[in-house]
Amino acid sequence: MFERPRTGERALLVRLGLGAPVDTEDLQEFTQLALSAGAVVVGTVTGRRDRPDPRYFLGSGKAQEVREAAIAGEADVILVDHALSPSQERNLEKLIERRVLDRNGLILDIFAQRARSFEGKLEVELAQLKHIASRLVRGWTHLERQKGGIGLRGPGETQLESDRRILGQRVRVLGKRLARIKQQRETGRQARAEIPVPSLALVGYTNAGKSTLFRGLTGADAYVADQLFATLDPTVRRISLPGGTAVVVADTVGFIRELPHELVAAFQSTLTEARAATLLLHVVDASNPRRDEQVEHVNGVLQQIGAQSLPQVLVYNKIDRLGVEPHIDRDGDGRVTAVWISAQQGKGLDLLQRAVAERIERFARRARLRVAASAGALRSRLYAAQAVRAESSAEDGSIELAVELPDPQLLQLARTAGVQILEVQGSDVPCAPGGAYLQSDALAGAGRKRLRR
Repeated sequence: MFERPRTGERALLVRLGLGAPVDTEDLQEFTQLALSAGAVVVGTVTGRRDRPDPRYFLGSGKAQEVREAAIAGEADVILVDHALSPSQERNLEKLIERRVLDRNGLILDIFAQRARSFEGKLEVELAQLKHIASRLVRGWTHLERQKGGIGLRGPGETQLESDRRILGQRVRVLGKRLARIKQQRETGRQARAEIPVPSLALVGYTNAGKSTLFRGLTGADAYVADQLFATLDPTVRRISLPGGTAVVVADTVGFIRELPHELVAAFQSTLTEARAATLLLHVVDASNPRRDEQVEHVNGVLQQIGAQSLPQVLVYNKIDRLGVEPHIDRDGDGRVTAVWISAQQGKGLDLLQRAVAERIERFARRARLRVAASAGALRSRLYAAQAVRAESSAEDGSIELAVELPDPQLLQLARTAGVQILEVQGSDVPCAPGGAYLQSDALAGAGRKRLRR
């Protein structure tokens, strides 16, 4: 068993092309991942195989080449741009006598560095524990075998079982803590939902410029860096669009290719903001030659978290690198589909705000509702959201309000105690006074179809 270094981040990168030559763009992205983790890259080993080798993933010859390169470059750690099985990782470590980390472990290490909130740290720790649970045997190879003879019988698997029990207990504790935090966050989200303000979520491939755009839109002191996964914890701010419409903007973590399902669970707190959004702003690095492929990767993750049906506007960022002027793309119906901007230089942000306001107004509907005279707090929140268009008093002392809100907010109001929806313009479902408008499955489905337009 080799002695692992306590310090040092000299890394040798390994990438195979499975059935095809190694893509230079993929290798460059993996290099950026290593640099984002704080590694010093001392070399790169590439190769090609038709299929992974069951023992080493790389094949015995390539694994020996990695060993020689690690010795020559005095590497402390081997970073493999693939998901390795526990046995493959263990076999490589025995052969190379260096620490081996696969792509999943590297991303989790970056998450651990980036998490700032208590919830984010718990989520990352939980993901790390689940990741290493099947790899415990690596650290206890001297206890794996039972020795025969009196006085030579060791503890065998006892230590492993003890460690697995400790891990299992910690996983359960973290799960309970996260469940409580999730309930608290959901309570806060429901409280915000009572204030009918549309919400925007910035999503996109990592390092596309989401945090820079978030800072440009909101003026918030968001962390911005030219590195992958610079932002992990969600940040939410409120802004006003042209015309006075108030919206809530949330910055989210960036996505990346080959992001496994178990790693998606490591930042559920930030992805929840995307699922609950009224409109998604899909930020794309316009200067990246593989931007279309990155858009597909992001849409794939959105489908994993159940946000694929939400309306979105493509925001092509970094147009200063292309020499393109800010502009808006529209489809055949005149609907905004994309906005071209430079968040770093502040170009096109006014166009983006107008486009967002236009999209929100496009699926907003006018409604007339009645609230009790005692619902002054709700009335104040509606006015604060600039959603009220007219007001009148009924004979029984209740208040009738004419409002203009997107369907999600109308759905929320319809489920609020003391609120009665009297009329909704543009509805395909009849609305009679006293009826449970927006609470039927048919109408909820109609609202979802309207949002997809």
